[in-house]
Amino acid sequence: MSATTEPTAAAEPAAAAETAAEGTVKKTPAKLVFAAPRRAKPPRHLADLTTAERREAVAALGEKPFRADQLSRHYFTRLADDPAQMTDLPAGVRDRLAAELLPSLLTPVRELACDGGTTLKTVWKAFDGVLFESVLMRYPDRATMCVSSQAGCGMNCPFCATGQAGLTRNLSTAEIVEQVAAGARTLARGRVPGGPGRVSNIVFMGMGEPLANYKAVIGAVRRITDPAPAGLGISQRSVTVSTVGLVPAIEKLAAEGMSVRLALSLHAPDDELRDELVPINNRWKVGEVLDAAWAYADRSGRRVSIEYALIKDVNDQAWRADLLGRLLRGHLVHVNLIPLNPTPGSKWTASRPQDEREFVRRLEAHGVPVTVRDTRGREIDGACGQLAAATKD
Repeated sequence: MSATTEPTAAAEPAAAAETAAEGTVKKTPAKLVFAAPRRAKPPRHLADLTTAERREAVAALGEKPFRADQLSRHYFTRLADDPAQMTDLPAGVRDRLAAELLPSLLTPVRELACDGGTTLKTVWKAFDGVLFESVLMRYPDRATMCVSSQAGCGMNCPFCATGQAGLTRNLSTAEIVEQVAAGARTLARGRVPGGPGRVSNIVFMGMGEPLANYKAVIGAVRRITDPAPAGLGISQRSVTVSTVGLVPAIEKLAAEGMSVRLALSLHAPDDELRDELVPINNRWKVGEVLDAAWAYADRSGRRVSIEYALIKDVNDQAWRADLLGRLLRGHLVHVNLIPLNPTPGSKWTASRPQDEREFVRRLEAHGVPVTVRDTRGREIDGACGQLAAATKD
């Protein structure tokens, strides 16, 4: 894990394997991986660097520092992906700087579309052959990029395909930013039905636990939200960072002074069940995680999004809805209920419609705002919990 506040050794609490008749789960050993395997690093890219670092890097190559501003304008503002388009730089200078600061980081190896072409999942290959995925979703009033922060995930949540894949490595800041830039190019060039457009929202809900790759994710958030030409100029309020509940990292995020939204993947209101569904709960319990979330809300002024995957006969009981409502009422919060998306080999499934409706009703009775998430991308395994690109060739 990149965050220095997080443990570096793996823990081995119990996790869930399958649903028992009474709505509980059977325990099998689970492994939490906090430290990503050591691998070769991606080449340095403009998006890895702050504005000052870009100028220093250009100067170190023997060029005038203002060339860094020109490169930034081409990459972040004009969304150029071909150095030949950068005609305000002399050809020799352009080729040299592009080779050093704009290396090709990601290669698309597969694209899948659904929803009439307005949902597009891309499988990317990195320099070392590692594969991961991002999803672009266009709606009438916005366009959202769901980005990955790791190849795989070490949190081992048993109902999530990404968690079951294990962790291959952390992504670099630039590898994260390039997913957004690629989506922005796709929209700007009119490749998505609806005509040319722009990315308006970013959610760190793709592959990986974002706060387990803290330094790179924060760097990516800053590149995404820095005003152009330093960055892509997307509002911090349009960025959501998700977590399964790494308390020290949530506290560190609060201290950053950002206004990004925090999304907490809770999935159970009681420790007994959450220990099984979200193994990190064996380290930081529901009360500790919620306290950290409320502190973040107080510091940022943003309401926390509670992510809750509804699983038939596991966590969708009316009494659990009441317990969740009591825990959340009075706080700056919104609940996002997610009908469980199918994953290969899973015996679990989404809640019955009547149980979903009753869960919503009971939360609302406690005065807790709640919505049921649109399950976009399910047909192409691009919905929540379904991203599971093979992480090697």
